[in-house]
Amino acid sequence: MRLCEKAILQGFLITSTDLLMGTHRITFLPHQRTIDVEDGERLLRAAMLGGVHINASCGGEGFCGKCRVLVEEGAVEAGVSEQLCAEDIEQGYRLACLATVREDATIRVPLESSIDRSVVAAQVQPRRTASIRQMDFEALKEQGLFSPPVEKAYLELPPPDAQNNMPDVTRLIECLKLQADEHKLELTMGVIRKLPKILRDSDFKVTINMVRPVRQDGKTIITDVQPGDTRAENYAIALDIGTTTIYAQLIDLISGATIAEAGDFNGQISYGEDVISRIIFAEKPGGLDTLQKAVVGTINKVLGALFTNSDIDKQYVSTITMAGNTTMTQLLLAIDPRYLRRAPYVPASTLYPPLDATALGLDLGEHVIALLFPVVSSYVGGDIVAGIMGTGLYREEPLTLFLDIGTNAEIVIGNKDWLACTACSAGPAFEGGGIEFGMRAARGAIEDISFDPASYEPMLLTIGDVRPKGICGSGLIATVAVMFEMGMINNRGKFNRDLPTARIRETGGVWEFVLVWAEQSAINRDITLSEIDVDNLIRAKGAVYSGCLTLLEEVGLGMEMVERIILAGGFGSYIDLEKAMTIGLLPEIDPERVIFVGNGSLMGARMSALTNRMRRDVVQVNKMMTNFELSETPSYMDHYVAAMFIPHTEIEKFPGVKARLQARETERQSTGN
Repeated sequence: MRLCEKAILQGFLITSTDLLMGTHRITFLPHQRTIDVEDGERLLRAAMLGGVHINASCGGEGFCGKCRVLVEEGAVEAGVSEQLCAEDIEQGYRLACLATVREDATIRVPLESSIDRSVVAAQVQPRRTASIRQMDFEALKEQGLFSPPVEKAYLELPPPDAQNNMPDVTRLIECLKLQADEHKLELTMGVIRKLPKILRDSDFKVTINMVRPVRQDGKTIITDVQPGDTRAENYAIALDIGTTTIYAQLIDLISGATIAEAGDFNGQISYGEDVISRIIFAEKPGGLDTLQKAVVGTINKVLGALFTNSDIDKQYVSTITMAGNTTMTQLLLAIDPRYLRRAPYVPASTLYPPLDATALGLDLGEHVIALLFPVVSSYVGGDIVAGIMGTGLYREEPLTLFLDIGTNAEIVIGNKDWLACTACSAGPAFEGGGIEFGMRAARGAIEDISFDPASYEPMLLTIGDVRPKGICGSGLIATVAVMFEMGMINNRGKFNRDLPTARIRETGGVWEFVLVWAEQSAINRDITLSEIDVDNLIRAKGAVYSGCLTLLEEVGLGMEMVERIILAGGFGSYIDLEKAMTIGLLPEIDPERVIFVGNGSLMGARMSALTNRMRRDVVQVNKMMTNFELSETPSYMDHYVAAMFIPHTEIEKFPGVKARLQARETERQSTGN
């Protein structure tokens, strides 16, 4: 409630001068964005209202320290936090989530506290080309599988007269039955309302949209009627609703081509960067509504970009197929997600019926049908089901390990005969969270590194070839892997303090390695990797590897029986395979048998838009997937503890790493170094 509303309700008479004194003007740099907010407003809230994103990975709790901003003019009251020392506060630094506005101020958002949106477009396609065999459009037609969920039919109806005065709806249905041999038909109220006028305005020549049933004995539903012959204008949207990002493609249902694609960061990240923090926020008064509006707002922005980039009229979009994890799905549908994080971890539903897209708040025609991928469990959602469908894993023979790695790691094992799945909490390390200088894969992120074997001076590469401002997940894996093989850290992640380099130092009781000195960085601070950071990575990789091992054991298999690995998601597209195996994140396997597919969720959504067969298959696949809760599996913790070393306590599980370490040790002994 705004100040003037509160004053009126309390019976106070306030003047314009009083009102002016109660608001302050805040300018955010380098965005050049200015907004008026009330006295006492949190700075993070002011940034949200002004459309300025500031990293707040802890959801505003004040302990992550990633929302540092610099007060250049004016005064902002600092909150109490261990993340800011007295010197920081004296220099003007504040945590945006704790700081409160007390007067007009100019705030600079440092590079490390903001998101680089240029990475969104780069992430639409994986950096490495997927080698997996996919069913393309021509193959769909050849196999008789091309049948979009919504098709169009052109009709020329006889106009009514004294001898033929049947109702407009009956006239349309009878004509359609004669032309297309349709028997079980149903019209929506929207079609019935506009049918009389459109028929007469178009001389009874119209095109209708027909939603095909999943089952052959189901009804065909007529969802739209358009004047004239618009059969050549039939489009679908495929949408991936990610926790961090939202991507969409506009697909031509006549040619099968992708006309346009767009993406943006999920607006919900301002209220928490992971699903747990968002579930907690959703439990607050008004929280669920806020999150639902945030994600719908982002989706509509992405949809707008699709139409702008393609010059396609949205009235010709027939359907939108959507996939997201279980939490994202329930938040989109405004379903309370609180029980997803409480034992026994029960989702509201696994299957959702076709929906009216406008009922969700999507900026599409009222005739557009929204189709959501089903979920399996609280932590194995529709994005994973879409990935399984899109990659064709469920139709093929090889025993496949499917991994989608992020803050949570979803794991599927199986083939055309059976599927088993689970999810584990890997923590935010792979996405830069929990790492002092961690960041997403954006410009300035360290993505690869090597060290001089004598001086241990680093040579590093950053995304965009610019000055470094942090390190992303793939860079973190590469750094730790190289350090381990060079003996700079041991298998417990502790630095070798006897190395002849000033870059290894102790700060505040914590040992760290200086990757970039302040004068060489983009943030004017030393960029370091600490033993705490390495430990967080070990915990994350240990969770993933032990999750894979536990799931395999639960179905009576071992790692050596895996015939191929499919990596999905943006993170999976960027990691170096050899280095991921070196630290024990992935099991050792011939790299030729590891496949990158990028956004598997979007891939599945696109395939679903092209063939109604997938809508039938997905129900069966959902039934095939046996879910295992790792928290209820005693062996998981044993495997997790064993994986808390680089690469593992049992080095024999990684013969390639063992051989390289032995070769390096032999070389070291022979040279006397």
